[in-house]
Amino acid sequence: MTERDARHLADRPWPEVGRPVLLVPLGSTEQHGPHLPLDTDTAVASVVCDALAERLAADGVDAAVAPAIPYGASGEHQDFPGTVSIGTEALTLLLVEYGRSACEWAARLVFVNGHGGNVEAFAAAVPKLIAEGRAVSWLPCAADAPGDPHAGRTETSLMLATDPARVLAERVEPGNDAPLAELMAELRAGGVRRVSPNGVLGDPRGATAEEGERLLDAIVAHAWSRFSGGVVDDRGCLVSAPSGAAS
Repeated sequence: MTERDARHLADRPWPEVGRPVLLVPLGSTEQHGPHLPLDTDTAVASVVCDALAERLAADGVDAAVAPAIPYGASGEHQDFPGTVSIGTEALTLLLVEYGRSACEWAARLVFVNGHGGNVEAFAAAVPKLIAEGRAVSWLPCAADAPGDPHAGRTETSLMLATDPARVLAERVEPGNDAPLAELMAELRAGGVRRVSPNGVLGDPRGATAEEGERLLDAIVAHAWSRFSGGVVDDRGCLVSAPSGAAS
């Protein structure tokens, strides 16, 4: 029998749910090259949520990490087996209904997004929830550091740091490492497979767990800055407070 972890909502019986800050990881189920698992985005978002919950607990704030939402808007990867995309419209509806339900008992709801394709849905759903008077916001798993866009060195390093057994090192190979801006028109027209047959945008060779740990620390620090700053933009996204501003 596994030990109960009060940081995770699923481990709490209902009398112990309380009024926590609810952190909801949201990622995707999509190809991540021949060497990374389909739930890479979801896995990273979940780790970031766990780290935020630990920081909040250290400050005496009750926080709970919800079961991850593993499906998002991933149509650009649909040509690869294993990808399951529900699209922006369905994801928007899911986020709205999730927020309406969870806000009946959560003190605050924060979605933590691990997949760039979900942003449009967040920008539609979260402002709607806010307009209804609900304490909802979202933030991305991002760091102020350069990186390749998909299944390259950045995401491979992150997975090596968080769950190395799931990285198939013998299958690591480069993909299309042209700047994303140069690929965007063709990518939008025909999906990722048109510009990268193996699904990689970048070059995962040279990825290390040490680099992944640094990246993860930067992502968590950036997320914490947004969370503690408490400033929400017109998309419902938490942004870092201006330098010198009170948090």
